[in-house]
Amino acid sequence: METKIKDLTIQELRDLISSVVKETMEEVIEDMVALSSQNYLHSIEDAREDYREGRVKQLEELFDV
Repeated sequence: METKIKDLTIQELRDLISSVVKETMEEVIEDMVALSSQNYLHSIEDAREDYREGRVKQLEELFDV
């Protein structure tokens, strides 16, 4: 059964909105911290170069499936 907004109490709607905003802000803060790290940015550059140069393995190879 699908819950609709009209079926929520005001408090349930507030709690839902609050949890979504909190999760989104945590993700934004995590991204900001990660992007301010030179080591993290360097690892992204290395990974992209490895991919361009073909130094990658498919998941099937790693897990033998």
